[in-house]
Amino acid sequence: MSSARDHLGRPVVAVTGIGLVTPLGIGVAENWAALTAGRSGIRRITRFPTAHMKTTIAGQVDLPEEAGRATPLSSPERVERMGTIAAEEALAAAGLGGGRFPGPLFLGMPPVEVEWPQRLDLARRAQGNTGGAVRYPDLIAAAEGRQDLFEGFLYGGIAERMADRFGTEGAPISLTTACATGASSIQLGIEAIQRGEATAALCIGAEGSVQPEALIRFSLLSALSTRNEEPARASRPFDKAREGFVMSEGAAALVLESLEGARARGAEVLGLVLGAGERADSFHRTRSNPDGGAIIGAMRAAIADAGLAPAEIDYVNAHGTGTPENDKMETLGMLAVFGDARPPPISSNKSMIGHTLSAAGAVEAAFSLLTIRHGVIPPTINHETPDPAIPLDVVPNVAREARVRRVLSNSFGFGGQNVCLVLGTVG
Repeated sequence: MSSARDHLGRPVVAVTGIGLVTPLGIGVAENWAALTAGRSGIRRITRFPTAHMKTTIAGQVDLPEEAGRATPLSSPERVERMGTIAAEEALAAAGLGGGRFPGPLFLGMPPVEVEWPQRLDLARRAQGNTGGAVRYPDLIAAAEGRQDLFEGFLYGGIAERMADRFGTEGAPISLTTACATGASSIQLGIEAIQRGEATAALCIGAEGSVQPEALIRFSLLSALSTRNEEPARASRPFDKAREGFVMSEGAAALVLESLEGARARGAEVLGLVLGAGERADSFHRTRSNPDGGAIIGAMRAAIADAGLAPAEIDYVNAHGTGTPENDKMETLGMLAVFGDARPPPISSNKSMIGHTLSAAGAVEAAFSLLTIRHGVIPPTINHETPDPAIPLDVVPNVAREARVRRVLSNSFGFGGQNVCLVLGTVG
């Protein structure tokens, strides 16, 4: 794209930096090599005991500072650490590390709450004070003066500390839109630049919720795979034998700039974010409306926002969780948007990294940009038994070389929150 304005006269949004942390590794190079090799990052959980749990596998990120710790880092600590690692890589790639960042921070992250290790510690302290049974007021009394708990589990605290670290402008925004969170953080950055409110934005999606309570909650929703004996084969998007997603964690960061601004400072443009579409329904806390209206609407809105026709999309980076419901609904959306005759190829990164929840939309946007740059479509691994109800080219098991200029990246969240992004090439 030679013009610095899009079809609606808005500034074209460029990506000048990418950072990645997933169970496949730390850094863009390590992740891309593993992803295109079809390698799984799913394994047995080692961070906490899993006896009596239905699901004992996940996508874990091993952080160096966790070695030798008696208790694992809390979820907010993991979000902050992985988000920081991804942001540092993205800023270095953009040539913006080490100084003030010329735009706002948008951090997509999960809700936070005091976790079991901290609650048990408070209970022990309270029992020491009372010498007997512990009541809720006793826990409150034991927590008095615990600034570490307040700061560690304050939802907006992570973004505040990251804003100080990277010198971003304005008030940092923390947001959560379920499994669409990472894509929502990018959408906010796009719109800020398009409206002329910013010339750059640091957009991060981060997730650190591989911990007992979150695992149990998703298990109670019957959403998780229980293929515990075969961790690497457990995540099976679009396969007939799929039976649930695999919980995971990680982070991705994108540095967004106006194309005009990026060119003016001589930055390398890694790709473009051409459009975003958002639709929601309130049908069910986990299921989509059977008519697929919000999913179809989000896909169509993103393509239209990019000034494209469906036939101009070369590849779709699927939400592709591997649950029977999601894959069925995403197929319905694909056929409605692209028609039955020739939908573009679609594949799911979650077959290898699992579902990184709040980070997923950002991680998959990053992988979409890498697909465009390298001309390789990552596979959907563990695709052994095709589902007759899913008549799509899911790029089964082996990566595929292809000329890809435009990608639609889908993120569909619990509660009916859906965000789709269109990523494209320069020129």
